[in-house]
Amino acid sequence: MTILDRAIAKQFLINTLVLLVVLFCFVVAVDVSLKFDEYMEIASQRASQGGGEAPFVRTLVVSVGLVIDLWWPRLLQLFNFMLGLVMVAAMGFTFAQMVRSRELVAMLAGGLSLWRAARPVLVVAAVLSGVQVANQELLIPKIAPLLTREHRQAGLRSLGVLRLKPTSDDAGRVFYASSFDADAGTLEGLRVIERDPSGKPLRIVHADFGTWDGRQWILRGGRSIPMSESASPGPVASIQTRLDPTALKVRRFAGYRNSLSWTQMSELIESRKQDPAASGRIDEFERIRWGRLGVVSANMLGLMICMPFFLRREPVPMIKPALKCAPVAIVALMGGVLGATAAIPALPPQVSVFVPALVLLPLAIAAITSVRT
Repeated sequence: MTILDRAIAKQFLINTLVLLVVLFCFVVAVDVSLKFDEYMEIASQRASQGGGEAPFVRTLVVSVGLVIDLWWPRLLQLFNFMLGLVMVAAMGFTFAQMVRSRELVAMLAGGLSLWRAARPVLVVAAVLSGVQVANQELLIPKIAPLLTREHRQAGLRSLGVLRLKPTSDDAGRVFYASSFDADAGTLEGLRVIERDPSGKPLRIVHADFGTWDGRQWILRGGRSIPMSESASPGPVASIQTRLDPTALKVRRFAGYRNSLSWTQMSELIESRKQDPAASGRIDEFERIRWGRLGVVSANMLGLMICMPFFLRREPVPMIKPALKCAPVAIVALMGGVLGATAAIPALPPQVSVFVPALVLLPLAIAAITSVRT
């Protein structure tokens, strides 16, 4: 990599990091301004747990800690959502600075093409996209429980204990429990209704406690109550099912599925392939899994489409090209995100998520060839 490449790549990377920091600070500042009273109330309760009323300074320090604890996992997720738009903005700032300082004119005078300036930007953008994928696959799944928290749960490290609503598995059984410990993966007051293919109940399994051993639920105090007089009650030691604690958390917490890794999503898909009624959920999981690659592709193509607005042979005011680029960038990048989540009839989800990228590809080629250099 030459000195020119390093200089452009460094400036683009610095602009990207600065924009990310500004965006993160803005988002957190808006949340704190709207929820300041709630943060202070929670901090006061936490700071005074030892008895007595906590001083204001201590309450303020605890509230700052709550804000940091709540938002650092969210900012990692926000990085994935906003990277495409931030890279386009950073590219615009980088080339606008080069136009203003006549660096592109100097490059042309030295016999270099304008696309020679675009090469290091695309390389750094590809590296940042790799960081985005690594963040989604390695970091986000580890902090997935932290992403489901609300403001009242700031500072906590658990999903909590809640009631399990009636949930069916691939064999048609219906599970529900008085409490589901999402962190330990245990069930209390478990009831399982086993049904025939027509949906008629065959028997009900009661258990005081259930734990997952990796393949099945091990029951404590398990017993079956048949619905027909010809069968007799009896003990039940375990229930084999694909409805494991991860699947229960995915169904209970709306955003949890978006935080799973490729491997975890694949396991969920495999566990539901034997259930004909779960085809819609399988398609949804496939869109989430493959949609991540579709978004990355759309981000790169959107960046290439927006580059010709700023690659100029002569020094000109950059406000007009920026205003022209803004709607193009928003449509291209948001189209990639929406296309990765929307179902397209007659197309499998593995293909439909790449439709925006296929639409943007000829536009990117046309944009590349339109640069006057």
